[in-house]
Amino acid sequence: MNSPAINRPTSSRRPILSVRNLRRSYQSGDMMLHVLQGADIDIYPGEMVGLIGPSGSGKSTLLHAAGLLEKPNAGEVFINGRECLKLPDDKRTSIRRETIGIVYQFHHLQKEFSALDNVIIPQLIAGKSQSAASEQAVRLLSQMGLNARAHHKPSQMSGGEQQRVAIARAIANQPQILLADEPTGNLDPKTSNSVFKSLYDLTRTEGVSALVATHNMHLTQFMDRVLTVRNGLIIPWTPPRVASI
Repeated sequence: MNSPAINRPTSSRRPILSVRNLRRSYQSGDMMLHVLQGADIDIYPGEMVGLIGPSGSGKSTLLHAAGLLEKPNAGEVFINGRECLKLPDDKRTSIRRETIGIVYQFHHLQKEFSALDNVIIPQLIAGKSQSAASEQAVRLLSQMGLNARAHHKPSQMSGGEQQRVAIARAIANQPQILLADEPTGNLDPKTSNSVFKSLYDLTRTEGVSALVATHNMHLTQFMDRVLTVRNGLIIPWTPPRVASI
């Protein structure tokens, strides 16, 4: 991986993803939990942005809204300059399928299919031919170091291998944006670093912009910028100073 570059100034180009004044509240018993309270974020072409914060702070909520998976109480999500939340369901689904790749903490692979098939299937759904989808799947699995595992089912692979398949699947339709929600959170430290390196290398190679929510502070040093969720807002994160002896 390249040398650390935390909070690097962003490009003057138009953001590929913009979230504006996002607000999301949930009813919990007699209480209303205000998770996001006017969150703003911009993701620029080709950059990898880290998002940190304690559990329950709103990281997943932000990613779900940015990925057009759920509607917030208020706010706007712009993808390539187009506001998407007000679009009908079929239009949002089309934009999500064509523009956004999503990786979760748990791989959610189809257990009855091989690694190769898991990467092929979303391409077929998007309208690719079988031959083109197979060629793309083989290429991505090769880049992830999984040539020998292409015809293995998830139950025959380690946790790290399964997550690399999930990453290849998320990239298969050549999205412009990758949203990763704790993509290494279910792995041991050594495997976590290996899987993140695969994610990092693949997004750089494919030119995908990425927003990565993580608890692993070691990984933040490799992000172009790091943001944090605090009091329902998104703010730049500054690494804590180490006291001198």
